[in-house]
Amino acid sequence: MADEDFNSGDSGASATYPQQCSSLRKNGFVMLKGRPCKIVEMSTSKTGKHGHAKVHLVGLDIFTQKKHEDICPSTHNMDVPHVSRKDYQIVDISDGFLSLMDDNGDIREDLKLPDSELGRDIEKRHDNSETFNVSVMKACDEEHVIGIKAMTS
Repeated sequence: MADEDFNSGDSGASATYPQQCSSLRKNGFVMLKGRPCKIVEMSTSKTGKHGHAKVHLVGLDIFTQKKHEDICPSTHNMDVPHVSRKDYQIVDISDGFLSLMDDNGDIREDLKLPDSELGRDIEKRHDNSETFNVSVMKACDEEHVIGIKAMTS
């Protein structure tokens, strides 16, 4: 009995939930090839000799923008990721990591500066002492900066 460690735990909430393939919609989210994707194209084939309509899904990975495709019977369930988006104000950039402040004034320093055009734009704006927000998208225990937003007062 003494081997168990109850110091930490989570709610057990899943990173995804099931949804019937036929009820998915364009611009919605779905797991394709194990990655959270935004649906950019959907087409449904007619029922064939064996009686199942098939849905052809094309999605872009919400973090890497890679294209993924899958075909699923319309009556089957597919996993849909819980996706959340939050805006943070940039406080500082050091060693490739961002210091971000949320609406409550809490600081987090665990997100990397994106290694892309977006990252270079963030760095340039920060070097020019601009005040701006970044949008952070979270899905499947992964978080990435996905965009820049102008400050609204």
